[in-house]
Order: sequence, then structure tokens, then C-alpha cells
Amino acid sequence: MIANYPFQCLGFTPEQQRDFIAFDLGPALANSSHKDIRLIILDDNRVQLPHWAKVVLSEDSEARRYIHGIGLHWYLDFIAPIEDTVAPTHQLFPDYFLLFTEACTGSLFWEQAVVLGSWDRGNRYSRSILANLNHNVIGWVDWNLALDLEGGPNWVKKYVDSPIIVDVASDTFYKQPMFYHMAHFSKFIPEGSQRIGLSIVQRYGTCGLEHVALIRPDGAAVVIILNQTGKTISFGLSDKVGLIEAEIPPNSIQTYLWRRE
Repeated sequence: MIANYPFQCLGFTPEQQRDFIAFDLGPALANSSHKDIRLIILDDNRVQLPHWAKVVLSEDSEARRYIHGIGLHWYLDFIAPIEDTVAPTHQLFPDYFLLFTEACTGSLFWEQAVVLGSWDRGNRYSRSILANLNHNVIGWVDWNLALDLEGGPNWVKKYVDSPIIVDVASDTFYKQPMFYHMAHFSKFIPEGSQRIGLSIVQRYGTCGLEHVALIRPDGAAVVIILNQTGKTISFGLSDKVGLIEAEIPPNSIQTYLWRRE
């Protein structure tokens, strides 16, 4: 256990997690009625990658045959660039999926827990989702579905923000900008979609657009575009079926969906 840590937890080192899976958890799951469970390691901040994965998934590790993926949190992303953490981890261990398992805003000590109507926090969600999808992460999960106006309940009083905020006293709930940002991904990228490349043919100045492109199981193409700049940007999307000419307003997100036949 971690002394004086408020949340319930077990404090693993990567070596301890490797050995616990190899000699205890892994064999127990394999010999139980739960043998089809997909086991995820780390489930913590990506700043610990790729070191954590190198230890637990090393070639001489008995644990690796029980493991299916790696879980990531976002809380220290600002000191751990994705190119230095997630990217090399996928290159080293391409057979293990990467799943973003926890995020929320308002968690840092200098942040206000709940900010109603914050489009900046919505932008932060979309920017994280786009970066992760573009670096082979297969999904992105918020920590909370709904919280109250204080950012709880939370038994250790760790109050944070949420895509849905509930005002219990007035029997009202608010769909935050984070809710609508997440909807661009959850509504238009069904399970089984595959990310594809998107080539920039011509860039004018510092474009500032962030994006991801995918092919869905129904054969349709989807492109999600985020503009975090303070200006309207014109752009075009070209595919074998034609050209879409469009513009995206400042600090906004857009989704384009079309059939390719």
C-alpha cells in the first residue's frame, strides 16, 4: 500500500506488476471461468511509458502471455509528449492494444473543479482524443459520466468536472461542451472503424487544424477536424468520390461523413 494516499490503491512497481501477473493473477484467470477477460497493464499516466511496458512485456517475461493491452491516463500529459511515450510503446509492442482509460478536467490543484459551459475544456478533450487516435490508441474513456455541481460525490473530496453536471436541488442537468465534443467521436466512429492516413496537399501559413480520418465498417469515410485558433480557416477534403470545400470557425469542431461509393 502507498502510505497516506487518500484513494484505495495498490502501489505496484512494474517489476511487482509483472511478477504478480506471471505467478498469481495470470494463471488464476486462465484457469477460471473468466479466462476471456482482456487484461490491461499500467492503467496510469503515460509518463511511465515506454519503461513500464518494457519491464512487464519483456521477452523473458512470463506475464506477457496473459496480457492484452496497456491502459493510459492523461493527468501528466503536459510533461510527457505522446511522441516520446505512446508512439515508442506501440512501435515496441504492436500486438498489445493501447486504451485511454481515464481523463477529467478540474483535477489539478490550481484548477476550479466545475466550470459550467467551458468550451476550452471541450477543446482539451478533443485535442487529446485526436492525438491519441492518431497514435494507435483504440479508445478514449472519461472518468465520470455525471457529477454534481461541486464535482462529486467523491469520498476523498477529490472534486473534478464532468461532461454532465447534475443540479440535484432543482432536478436539472447540464450537458457541458465536453459532452458535445465527445459526441463527435462517439456518434460517428462506431466500433470496428479503422484509422487511415490523411495527406495535406497544400498548407497555407500556420494552418492550426487538428484532425483524424477513418473508414467505418459500413464503408463510409469520416473526418473530424478541430480548430483551436482564433480565426476561421478554409480547407478542402478530397476523396475518390469528389471534393468538399468548407471552412471551420474559430475554436470549433466539425465532423464530415460521406459514402465512398
